[in-house]
Amino acid sequence: MAPRTRTTRTRTLTALLAPALALGATVGLASAPAQAAVWNSCDQWGNTTLNGYTLYNNIWGSGAGSQCVWANSGTSWGVWADHPNTGGIKSYPNAKKVINKPISSLTSLTSSYAVTVPSSGAYNTSYDIWDTDYDYEIMLWVNDNGAVGPLGTSQGTVGLGGHTWNVYKGDNGANEVFSFLRTSDSDSGTVNILPILKWIKDTKGWMGDETIGDVQFGYEITSSAGGLDFRTDHLTVSGG
Repeated sequence: MAPRTRTTRTRTLTALLAPALALGATVGLASAPAQAAVWNSCDQWGNTTLNGYTLYNNIWGSGAGSQCVWANSGTSWGVWADHPNTGGIKSYPNAKKVINKPISSLTSLTSSYAVTVPSSGAYNTSYDIWDTDYDYEIMLWVNDNGAVGPLGTSQGTVGLGGHTWNVYKGDNGANEVFSFLRTSDSDSGTVNILPILKWIKDTKGWMGDETIGDVQFGYEITSSAGGLDFRTDHLTVSGG
């Protein structure tokens, strides 16, 4: 289940979050690569723009612990997170590329990814794609671990964009959510996103000719007790 917008929704966190974030500033940055990162942040809403991608630390869920993000570039970055073993999404650290084109005007929209993720914890590695009005959210899960699941009801299985997905359709009260869960976990690959958008629009009629705003890629983390590393070794988003 995802919010209307990961960076502007109303969030309520406990007073204990501030000292937890301070602790993360010490522990989390130690997990960055040996070479000095060009940017890092343990701030709840820490963000920066690097070579056309906007990076967000984005700790938005209640009951969150500490989390720090580091980046060598917009396409090579990572996260150290220590969130308690409780239910509910705590954060979605991500890198965002802005598209701002109607689906009918897009001639291509593709992305390649390579990640290193932990074998414990509860999370998914996912694309989060939004229209400019934030009426529709399209999530593409490329891997997941632990007690996590999509919003909505099953719509069957479909092969699109070079992958096979289990599809779910739901509504979180603020926007409609279409979730595509890869039928097997993947740590690297290429996704042809445009056929997925056209399938939603033309084949299913679930939305109209929406203007695609943000294509985000990151980690929707529910729990990572003890501190876990999530690393984006490679990411590209291209299209127009």
